[in-house]
Amino acid sequence: MHSLIGTTMREPTWQGEDNCPAPALFQQARIFKDLEERVVSRLVAISRILSMPEGTELCKQGALPTRLLLLLEGQVALENTTPTGPSAVVEVIPPGGHFVLSAVLSNLPFLTSARAVTPARLIAVDAAALRTLMYEELSVATALLRAGALDFRAMVRQVCDLKLRTTAQRLGCYLLALSDNAAANTVSLRLPFDKRLLAARLGCRQENLSRAFAALRDLGVETHGARVILHDIASLRDYSLPDDTADFETA
Repeated sequence: MHSLIGTTMREPTWQGEDNCPAPALFQQARIFKDLEERVVSRLVAISRILSMPEGTELCKQGALPTRLLLLLEGQVALENTTPTGPSAVVEVIPPGGHFVLSAVLSNLPFLTSARAVTPARLIAVDAAALRTLMYEELSVATALLRAGALDFRAMVRQVCDLKLRTTAQRLGCYLLALSDNAAANTVSLRLPFDKRLLAARLGCRQENLSRAFAALRDLGVETHGARVILHDIASLRDYSLPDDTADFETA
C-alpha cells in the first residue's frame, strides 16, 4: 500500500447508513456531551448513524474529509503508510472517542487511514455543515477547540512515552489505564484487541511485547490470552510511573 497524501481523493463509499441519531447518543461522544439540547438538535440534523463490519476502511490517507466521526461502539485503528509501503498504527480509538477532527477543521487531507478493527457503530457529522455551525454556535466552537487541544495533549503524551519509558513501562501504564484506577490491589481485565495491534499501539514489535509481558510477571501481571490479571497494582504503578497529569476523560 502506498501513501496518497497530496492527491485528490474521495472517502470510501460506505454501505449501511441509517437515520439521524437520537439526541441521547451524543452523550456517549465525549466531544459533544455538554452541549444544550437545542444545539444537539442542530447536530442531529447534520448527522447519520453508521454501522460498519470489522475491517471496514472508514477514511483513506490522502483523501479530503467529508465527515467528523464519533465512535459509539467498537474499536478503530488509525494507520499511516509510507510511500514505500511500511505502515504503523498511530492510535486506537475507543468508544466515546472521535477521529479525523484536525482534517475536518482544516479541510485538509487525512494524514492517516482509519479501519474498524471490530464491528463499529458511529455518528458521522457532515464536515461542511459542522464548520458552518461553529460560526453560529459558540458552544460548538468551544467543544471542538477543547477536543483539538486534548488531541494535541494526547499526541505529546505518546511522544513522551516513546522517548522516556521502556516498552514494559508503557505496557504497564496501558494496563493500569484499563484497570480504570481500581481501588483494589488486584483486578482482572480483558485486552480490547489482539496483541498484534496492542504492540503497534505501544510502538513496538510483537516479540518485544511478549518480552514486556514476561518482564511484568514479577510485578504480578498474569496473562491468559486476552485475559490479564493484575495481582499487585501498587507495585506495577511504582514500576511503570504513570503520568499523574493524565486526562482521564480521554483515556
